[in-house]
Amino acid sequence: MYAIIETGGKQFRVKSGDIVKIEKLNIEPGQEVIFDKVLLFKGNEGLKIGNPYIEGVKVKAEVIDEKKDKKVLVYSPPSKKAIHKLKGHRQWYTKIKIKEIVGG
Repeated sequence: MYAIIETGGKQFRVKSGDIVKIEKLNIEPGQEVIFDKVLLFKGNEGLKIGNPYIEGVKVKAEVIDEKKDKKVLVYSPPSKKAIHKLKGHRQWYTKIKIKEIVGG
Protein backbone atom coordinates (compact mmCIF):
# COMPACT_ATOMS: atom_id res chain seq x y z
CA MET A 1 0.00 0.00 0.00
CA TYR A 2 1.47 3.34 -1.04
CA ALA A 3 0.39 6.86 -1.95
CA ILE A 4 1.76 9.81 -3.88
CA ILE A 5 1.36 13.08 -1.96
CA GLU A 6 2.02 16.68 -2.91
CA THR A 7 3.74 19.08 -0.51
CA GLY A 8 5.97 22.08 -1.06
CA GLY A 9 5.37 21.98 -4.82
CA LYS A 10 6.88 18.49 -5.07
CA GLN A 11 5.47 14.97 -5.22
CA PHE A 12 6.60 12.09 -3.00
CA ARG A 13 5.83 8.36 -3.12
CA VAL A 14 5.31 7.25 0.48
CA LYS A 15 4.28 4.13 2.36
CA SER A 16 3.83 3.39 6.04
CA GLY A 17 7.13 3.57 7.94
CA ASP A 18 9.02 5.68 5.36
CA ILE A 19 11.24 8.58 6.43
CA VAL A 20 11.07 11.47 3.94
CA LYS A 21 12.82 14.86 3.65
CA ILE A 22 10.35 17.53 2.51
CA GLU A 23 10.32 21.33 2.25
CA LYS A 24 10.31 23.14 5.59
CA LEU A 25 7.06 23.09 7.56
CA ASN A 26 6.57 25.39 10.56
CA ILE A 27 5.72 22.51 12.90
CA GLU A 28 7.61 21.49 16.04
CA PRO A 29 9.34 18.07 16.13
CA GLY A 30 7.15 15.37 17.68
CA GLN A 31 3.88 16.79 16.37
CA GLU A 32 1.63 15.07 13.86
CA VAL A 33 0.94 16.44 10.38
CA ILE A 34 -1.80 15.29 7.99
CA PHE A 35 -1.38 15.47 4.21
CA ASP A 36 -4.70 15.56 2.36
CA LYS A 37 -3.34 16.33 -1.11
CA VAL A 38 -3.11 12.71 -2.25
CA LEU A 39 -2.65 12.32 -6.01
CA LEU A 40 -2.58 8.52 -6.24
CA PHE A 41 -3.39 5.66 -3.87
CA LYS A 42 -2.54 1.97 -4.37
CA GLY A 43 -4.14 -0.42 -1.90
CA ASN A 44 -5.56 -3.93 -1.72
CA GLU A 45 -8.64 -2.87 -3.68
CA GLY A 46 -6.67 -1.49 -6.61
CA LEU A 47 -5.42 1.83 -7.90
CA LYS A 48 -7.15 5.19 -7.36
CA ILE A 49 -6.09 8.26 -9.32
CA GLY A 50 -7.23 11.72 -8.27
CA ASN A 51 -8.49 14.54 -10.45
CA PRO A 52 -6.39 16.33 -9.16
CA TYR A 53 -6.72 14.93 -5.60
CA ILE A 54 -8.46 11.93 -4.04
CA GLU A 55 -11.13 12.76 -1.47
CA GLY A 56 -11.22 10.72 1.73
CA VAL A 57 -7.60 9.56 1.62
CA LYS A 58 -5.13 11.16 4.03
CA VAL A 59 -1.55 10.45 5.03
CA LYS A 60 -0.61 10.85 8.71
CA ALA A 61 3.01 11.59 9.55
CA GLU A 62 5.12 12.63 12.53
CA VAL A 63 7.72 15.39 12.35
CA ILE A 64 11.12 14.04 13.38
CA ASP A 65 13.46 16.97 12.83
CA GLU A 66 14.04 20.32 11.12
CA LYS A 67 17.54 21.00 9.80
CA LYS A 68 19.52 22.58 7.02
CA ASP A 69 20.56 20.39 4.10
CA LYS A 70 24.08 20.02 2.71
CA LYS A 71 25.68 23.10 1.22
CA VAL A 72 25.19 23.64 -2.50
CA LEU A 73 27.90 25.74 -4.15
CA VAL A 74 26.89 28.13 -6.93
CA TYR A 75 29.74 29.35 -9.13
CA SER A 76 29.33 32.23 -11.57
CA PRO A 77 32.20 32.29 -14.07
CA PRO A 78 33.41 35.69 -15.17
CA SER A 79 32.52 37.06 -18.55
CA LYS A 80 35.54 39.05 -19.72
CA LYS A 81 36.31 40.09 -16.14
CA ALA A 82 38.55 38.84 -13.40
CA ILE A 83 35.77 38.63 -10.82
CA HIS A 84 34.72 35.15 -9.73
CA LYS A 85 31.60 34.66 -7.65
CA LEU A 86 31.22 31.62 -5.43
CA LYS A 87 28.14 31.45 -3.24
CA GLY A 88 26.85 28.76 -0.94
CA HIS A 89 23.26 27.90 -0.06
CA ARG A 90 21.80 25.59 2.59
CA GLN A 91 18.10 24.82 2.23
CA TRP A 92 15.92 24.14 5.28
CA TYR A 93 14.05 20.82 5.27
CA THR A 94 11.73 18.87 7.55
CA LYS A 95 12.25 15.15 8.12
CA ILE A 96 9.01 13.23 8.64
CA LYS A 97 8.08 9.62 9.35
CA ILE A 98 4.94 8.28 7.70
CA LYS A 99 2.65 6.68 10.30
CA GLU A 100 -0.26 5.46 8.21
CA ILE A 101 -2.39 6.01 5.15
CA VAL A 102 -6.04 6.50 6.13
CA GLY A 103 -8.97 5.93 3.79
CA GLY A 104 -9.15 4.34 0.42
